[in-house]
Amino acid sequence: MTTEPRRGGFPVGLTVAVGIALVILIGLGTWQVQRLKWKEGLLHRIAALQSAPAQPIGPVLDRVAHGADADFTRVTATCPGIATAPYIELYSLREGQAGSRLISACRVDSAKYRTVLVDRGFVADTVSARPSVDPAATAPLQITGVLRKPEPGNAFSPPNTPTRWFVRDLPAMAAALKAPDAAPLTLMAETTTNPDWRALVPAPIPADIPNRHLEYALTWYGLAAALLGVYAAMLFRRRKN
Repeated sequence: MTTEPRRGGFPVGLTVAVGIALVILIGLGTWQVQRLKWKEGLLHRIAALQSAPAQPIGPVLDRVAHGADADFTRVTATCPGIATAPYIELYSLREGQAGSRLISACRVDSAKYRTVLVDRGFVADTVSARPSVDPAATAPLQITGVLRKPEPGNAFSPPNTPTRWFVRDLPAMAAALKAPDAAPLTLMAETTTNPDWRALVPAPIPADIPNRHLEYALTWYGLAAALLGVYAAMLFRRRKN
């Protein structure tokens, strides 16, 4: 004689699985809320620094040498021969278009750092021409720009090559450009380093930094609420049976 299992029995296994899923979903939602606060602070800082007057780069780098955070700080630098300086090409995307950022070295007046790498701007892959190079040129050009920390690569980043770089590895870039005692930040030019060559477009900071963390948080919390509702409805139905 066989007996049928009780339909109204408490589903321990399912409850544990639902509990684990709820913890994960709520955790993801909370993480997005934390990211929202971080992004709002970052955007506020960027807006404040972008509207702040530019400072001479030397004293700013001196503060960096003593542990200060100068990320997104607007500075001015006078770079000898920057318009015809040797450069390396860093792969980049701008407004959905592939291209390269031209990176050159600039001598700076700082107690610790002798050079800073300058991101001179973006040139699209549809443009085959490049600025002329004359390492002996010394004509000074004042640049206004934003200091930025380098973004690290990841497991999917292609390896850097002599003709095109894919990761902003400042020590390796400085070595390739023979730039001694390079600062640990990049000067992203706001003003042109090649006034006579319009194909090179200064692009220091994305025009629109997305902030969708609230949307993501509501999505994770909504999924958690939906899962809890389905689980509660299932328990209610089992008890009725």
